[in-house]
Amino acid sequence: MFGLGMQELVIILIIVLVLFGATRLPEIGRGIGQAIRNFKKATSEPDEIDVTPKKKVTKEEEKGGEEKDKGE
Repeated sequence: MFGLGMQELVIILIIVLVLFGATRLPEIGRGIGQAIRNFKKATSEPDEIDVTPKKKVTKEEEKGGEEKDKGE
């Protein structure tokens, strides 16, 4: 795992304990867990479907728009 042995992991854990304290570690772990969970959820969900109604164009409007373009 990234070339880290057990000794390196223990040293990193001790440094984290000194920096943040034992009381904040559960909060940090919970926050990281929620972030990972939200990231996985966001990447696995399909894209949202656009359900806004489209404007219907009648044949008369199409012809009227073409005539205006030709006249200019």
